[in-house]
Amino acid sequence: MNQLKEKTEESLLFPQKLAMEAMAILRLALVFSILTSFSLLAGSSPSPSTELQIVTAERRIDLTSHIVKVFLTLKVENIGESPASEVLLAFSPTEADRLAVVKAAASAGKKKKKSYVPLDVKPTDLPDGPNGTKYYLIHLLKPLGKGEAISLEVLYILTHSLEPFPVEISQSESQLVYYRDSAKILSPYPIKQQATFLKTPTSRVESFTRVVPTDRANTELRYGPYEEQPSFSYSPIIVHFENNKAFAVVEELVREIEISHWGSIQVTEHYKLVHAGARHKGAFSRVEYQSRPNSGASSFKNLLAELPPRVHSVYYRDNIGNISSSRLRTNFKKSELLIEPRYPLFGGWKSTFVIGYGVPLEDFLFEAADGTRYLNYSFGCPLAETVVDKLTVKVVLPEGSKNPSTVVPFPVEQRTERKYSYLDVVGRTVVVLEKSNVVPEHNSPFQVYYQFSPIYMLAEPLMLTSVFFLFFMACVTYLHLDFSISKIKQT
Repeated sequence: MNQLKEKTEESLLFPQKLAMEAMAILRLALVFSILTSFSLLAGSSPSPSTELQIVTAERRIDLTSHIVKVFLTLKVENIGESPASEVLLAFSPTEADRLAVVKAAASAGKKKKKSYVPLDVKPTDLPDGPNGTKYYLIHLLKPLGKGEAISLEVLYILTHSLEPFPVEISQSESQLVYYRDSAKILSPYPIKQQATFLKTPTSRVESFTRVVPTDRANTELRYGPYEEQPSFSYSPIIVHFENNKAFAVVEELVREIEISHWGSIQVTEHYKLVHAGARHKGAFSRVEYQSRPNSGASSFKNLLAELPPRVHSVYYRDNIGNISSSRLRTNFKKSELLIEPRYPLFGGWKSTFVIGYGVPLEDFLFEAADGTRYLNYSFGCPLAETVVDKLTVKVVLPEGSKNPSTVVPFPVEQRTERKYSYLDVVGRTVVVLEKSNVVPEHNSPFQVYYQFSPIYMLAEPLMLTSVFFLFFMACVTYLHLDFSISKIKQT
């Protein structure tokens, strides 16, 4: 009886022992995972300088277009003993993949008397920080000594950061988009005080994440101020709002700039355009589109191209032929070409077309002191408020050009090709520049240097003259030849 009682007690205690052992194993696994995560963070983080802190930080995010512009104002102070000559900027992996431009400047003075000194900004080779954080490095003009502070103005631009939701809309619906970010500024340094402001195109905001304190007034949404935030603070937020701006994206743009030393530069641009907003669903009604002002609010039916001044021989065509629905306005500063596709573009719709024009040679081709010639032209896309996924610029140099080199204010991929045109013998050197994720801020001048001997300008005229001379001599010779079998005797 006692043995049966002991066996019964053991059978009742056995599940409890198993539960206690399982809990102990779970605790050990949890402790091990925490220690492992800390060791991984310690090993992956680049250990940025702990001698810097951000006294004040203000971030303003412009969401009025499909190109997101972020203006960041920082006051950085050196609280350490050694001088600091570099400041790190931190970006999440998603932001790093969508970054198009990062610029920084040191500011001095107040309001209208402010002066800005541009600073060099480059991506770093440092290992990724916590959660895959990427870094960009700002190089200061002079080291920041102990107790000194500097004010920095940073601009970075993000593309493809607005996510349409719903992903499909009808012709009569407005377009709503998601924007994802952090209420707190991601930084490798502690921030004493910070605030973030988001500006939307309209006052229609469906929803937004609240991180106390949060305030909203008309088209502006404010997060903060937050005080005494440690490094790498991150509070994810989602803002759902209306944005009916033209989501014009050029999937591929090929610009060919052909130089002729006989007085003109010919530019040809091949576009593959797409509306990258919410896809259109249902049938398209032309009557509703023209009769109702709010019909197709997110579509666009025209685009503005800013061309150089004094353009001539402008044309705009597609695969069908010439498109006459365009207007050109010129003045001494610039030329504006308003182009209209054959049909309005809704979400997901595409259009391919070609723009061509000529510009005077003396406006863009110059000669250096050492005799080297160089082209000075704008790099980016002439269409306003447009993102270019892939841009290829081809500069066709005159035949006989040697030793080409380029100066571009941002990183690009470069190679050379050979092209044959009319009356070419050895072909023309083509300098090819490629860049992805191009925005209007990339519309900066670039230079292509090359050496050219004026004697090559006589090659084509001499070739034509020789051909006509040989043809004339052949005709004269032919007329003086006698091809008859026998001569007729005269009586």
